[in-house]
Amino acid sequence: MKVKASIKNLRSTPRKARLIADFIRGKDLKIAKAELKFVNKKAAADFLDLLKSAESNAKNNFDLKADNLFVESISVDAGAALKRHRAGSNGRALPFKRRLSNINLVLSEKETK
Repeated sequence: MKVKASIKNLRSTPRKARLIADFIRGKDLKIAKAELKFVNKKAAADFLDLLKSAESNAKNNFDLKADNLFVESISVDAGAALKRHRAGSNGRALPFKRRLSNINLVLSEKETK
């Protein structure tokens, strides 16, 4: 059984969020949650909330136990970009983009033999 959860327009750039996604991909749910508590990145707290949301989805919607779940796939895509300006030389305004991320998480059950 596959359980999905997602975050839309996370205020973290996709490049920085992919570091954390690569860190937890393929790990057991409990191990991933425990390790994320000690990651010194801003987006780690958002990933922890995403894992908790997926765990709740598994428990409430499918009656699955957290002990049997692992992170099957996690993808970080670019979301909307907020256009902003900063001060430039000679009184000009220079545009830049604040990039946002969309994160999709899929948890799956371990195969029991």
